[in-house]
Amino acid sequence: MSAATDTIYEALPPPHIPVDPAVLPPQLKLTETQQALYDEVLKHFIRDDYVLPGAENGALTEEEKFWLSAECLLRFIRAVKWASAQAAIKRIEETLKWRREFGLYDLITASYVEPEALTGKMMIWGYDTDNRPAIYLRPSRQNTDESLRQVHYVVWALERLTELMGPGVETLALMVDFADRAKNPSLGQSRMVLNILQTHYPERLGRALVVNVPFLVNAFFKLITPFIDPLTRPKLRFNPDCLKEGLFAPDQLIAEWGGAARVEYVHERYWDPLVRLCAERREKLWQKWRERGAKVGVREWDVKCAVELEDGKVEVAPAVETSKEPEAEQPSPAAA
Repeated sequence: MSAATDTIYEALPPPHIPVDPAVLPPQLKLTETQQALYDEVLKHFIRDDYVLPGAENGALTEEEKFWLSAECLLRFIRAVKWASAQAAIKRIEETLKWRREFGLYDLITASYVEPEALTGKMMIWGYDTDNRPAIYLRPSRQNTDESLRQVHYVVWALERLTELMGPGVETLALMVDFADRAKNPSLGQSRMVLNILQTHYPERLGRALVVNVPFLVNAFFKLITPFIDPLTRPKLRFNPDCLKEGLFAPDQLIAEWGGAARVEYVHERYWDPLVRLCAERREKLWQKWRERGAKVGVREWDVKCAVELEDGKVEVAPAVETSKEPEAEQPSPAAA
């Protein structure tokens, strides 16, 4: 095979994940107490008379109901450490308002953020060994002056990553390479992005890997570390050997990180296929969600398994003998 045919220019679709749709992933298996708390949160949002407090048009839109999956509710419940239903509801409603105000449903489109994407300073490509979609940040390729649109681009990419997560996958792999005299973002912008990630995308970071950290960048990380959530800090690793440590398969890791994938960012060949890949997958997810009632609390697990089965990609996992859990332990978050 020639070097030209070895070069990869497009993002990859989600990998095949052997699943049995009837066997729920661990994050959906709740104790009786956890189930009761989840049920209370769900009941709050499925009321016929529910309106978002303080919003001009408080009724939930179809997009918001789609976002409010069983897994979404549970991510926020875990973020408040199962403290109370009210604590989780408060966090969720704050994020619902933020998503409207920040422009997720109107302003932040592919065409709006595209000027930020021209040089490949941020690239979605490949999946780690836990099937998490990976996003590569290369600050040395910064092509625009600091602005709110840069933050909008981060949020746009986060939304696309969630669309590329397969059944049972809820987190992403963040890959940061400070090679080639990378320019640091300001402390203010870094704090803003960290606040968005921790406040509005809880339980979404699976691992954060950072390489080629020069002295100044190391000092910068020390400055922002106090603003990083204590639960997030252990996920942050510096200069890992991704292949030796089993974090990535060679064909899923780009060459700059020691992988076998020769990925070259050519905007004209990368951008439209990525936007199309995500749009097509989003449409399939919406279709399966609508088939399950188009309501708050539908499980992402059920929706994604249905998409995979329809695509003929699912390899059903072999049955495993397990002891039956007590009835109180049987999870039923958002059964349609």
